[in-house]
Amino acid sequence: MGRENLTKWVRYAREHQAIILFDAAYEAFITSDAPRSIYEIDGAKEVAVEFRSFSKSAGFTGLRCSYTVIPHALKVRDAGKIQSLNQLWKRRLDTKSNGVSYPIQKAAEALYTQTGKRALQETIESYSQRAKILLEGLRKIGYSVYGGLDSPYLWCKTPPKIRSWEFFDFVLENAHVVTVPGFGFGCSGDSFIRFSAFAERDAIEQTLSRFKALA
Repeated sequence: MGRENLTKWVRYAREHQAIILFDAAYEAFITSDAPRSIYEIDGAKEVAVEFRSFSKSAGFTGLRCSYTVIPHALKVRDAGKIQSLNQLWKRRLDTKSNGVSYPIQKAAEALYTQTGKRALQETIESYSQRAKILLEGLRKIGYSVYGGLDSPYLWCKTPPKIRSWEFFDFVLENAHVVTVPGFGFGCSGDSFIRFSAFAERDAIEQTLSRFKALA
């Protein structure tokens, strides 16, 4: 989301005493001037909670390691009293969670070393390049495709009058390529299928070759 739109959301939340739940799981893929954190917006610390994850940027899918940022400036009304959401959340974690296992915590910690940062950057650049190849390739074939920039995911519009599950089945049966039906993301996604760039380059190129054969 661009800085201007995000600023409008923060302003709205401040005016209406709302709380923004901001998913920053893909911030590592951002190369444009878009904010990498909602806290880059003035006043956001009083109205926003930010979620960050190692699943996509570091390939931690399945290991389940993430963290939540709750500023001390964010206050809520609880039992008639104004309290710090940070403290309420900490109390919840202390009573309901044992946290992430120690080996996984150490793996996450390693990402902040110089070696880890270099490896992470190389991985992200690799995924971003594959997303670009997929984006340009599908468009060249003739599909309307969105995303793939500042994101490892791409949205491909289905042919006219064909819904996402129907096109998913067609692609699976005829091209043997697994995509994700857009319907799972809400009714507005039902005219799209989603691609992921989290694959080897050979698999990306093979996907494009098979889609070209479908055209």
